[in-house]
Amino acid sequence: MVAKRANHLKVRTAAATTWADRGARINSISPGIIVTPLAYDEFESAGDAYQEMINSSPAKRVGTSEEIARAAEFLLSDDSSFITGIDLLIDGGVIASIASGRYSLELQ
Repeated sequence: MVAKRANHLKVRTAAATTWADRGARINSISPGIIVTPLAYDEFESAGDAYQEMINSSPAKRVGTSEEIARAAEFLLSDDSSFITGIDLLIDGGVIASIASGRYSLELQ
């Protein structure tokens, strides 16, 4: 998964630097745990595993599809006309928490 993400970021950066002078804005969004109607059953069946991740995150909650949509809307709008080549991380601070050492992600 990490290798796929790194490759995705590399491709996005290359595209952004190649096409920026032609007016293209190449950005991506990396969501954290997001609740969608299809995810409700997953949250219910996983129980403690998801709850532990949620409790360990700085925001102490999951994100919503509406929050992701609003971020995408911003990146697609003229308000972001000088933004290109970024990956917008929308995870309630989880990655920042891991990077700071506050939270340790242990993969099973």
